[in-house]
Amino acid sequence: MNAYRFTSGQEPSDEMLSQLMKEVALEARESSKKAADAHFEQMRRNIANQKTAWEERINSIING
Repeated sequence: MNAYRFTSGQEPSDEMLSQLMKEVALEARESSKKAADAHFEQMRRNIANQKTAWEERINSIING
């Protein structure tokens, strides 16, 4: 459907419109999943960094 372009003189058929909507929905799902995956990966890195910082802080208190 990449070839179709909305123009004032040409309306898409129901089949074309349905296909366009399916493609948009698929792209939206993929984009949303990619953003969520990146968000949770960043959260995992932040947790690991905070864990390391707390471990170092606790060790410095224990060991003086």
